[in-house]
Amino acid sequence: MSENDPDESPRPFGLAEEETVALSAPEPSDSIEPSIEPAALVSPPRLLSRAAPPMLAGPVTRYGFRDAKPINFGKGSPRHLAVHGVDVSRWQGNVNWDKLRVQGANFAYIKATDGGDHLDPMFMKNWRNADAAGLKRGAYHFFYWCRTAGEQADWFIRNVPRVEGALPPVIDVEWNGESSCKRRPSREKVLEKMQVFMDKLERHYGQRPIIYTAPDFYRDNLRGEFLDYPFWVRAVARHPSKVYPDRKWLFWQYSGSGLSHGVTGRIDLNVFHGDERQWRNWAGGRISVADAD
Repeated sequence: MSENDPDESPRPFGLAEEETVALSAPEPSDSIEPSIEPAALVSPPRLLSRAAPPMLAGPVTRYGFRDAKPINFGKGSPRHLAVHGVDVSRWQGNVNWDKLRVQGANFAYIKATDGGDHLDPMFMKNWRNADAAGLKRGAYHFFYWCRTAGEQADWFIRNVPRVEGALPPVIDVEWNGESSCKRRPSREKVLEKMQVFMDKLERHYGQRPIIYTAPDFYRDNLRGEFLDYPFWVRAVARHPSKVYPDRKWLFWQYSGSGLSHGVTGRIDLNVFHGDERQWRNWAGGRISVADAD
């Protein structure tokens, strides 16, 4: 663990700085996930048939955020990329989505669920209001290692609407030192559980899920795996190419200390790996992943 490199430090909370509650009914140690078809690990991404919503016809809103702890990424600065967005949970309180949109948020990933029995209390309000403000929206699930993947997928599907034009669902996988679940399954078990969860979501939503992860979890489990899945990576001190070598990525969470008139306190800032044309094509469902370099 490097004192000068926050990317090397384990994150105590989930994607939007949290795991909201200690969940009940932990998974028994001898629980068994449904078997996985080998082809599922290498199946090609699916092209989506949904049409681009009208809001994608206009130019994107340009970056206008401030950062309480700005990092100089040099030539690899996220500011050189066109399409920025945020992720939120109940910890952001009442969000002014119109102000976020004006300030440069073109998309938002919204905390929906974690484990098999917790729904973020702000999810539906954020889900509706982000859409009303003209942001592309998606939902994410914080994965809990003490529940079966099938239970968690069912819980997400129960609570997240299948809506035309929504962004693909996200599975947030990381080690969480503050979680009531202290289990750290083997790499093999981690990959198995993730595959079960993602297959179930892909069948229901018709979209290949995006994998969000942090550096320590990636090193332990995901290096060289799920090469045909889009990745959303956290890298708040160095460029993703340094933190996740040889990994293509779709979204980059480059700050956990963003400042906006739309929220009280700090907010996570993210950027899409591509230009406006690639964003419109991907978000409109015409290509499965960004044509990123």
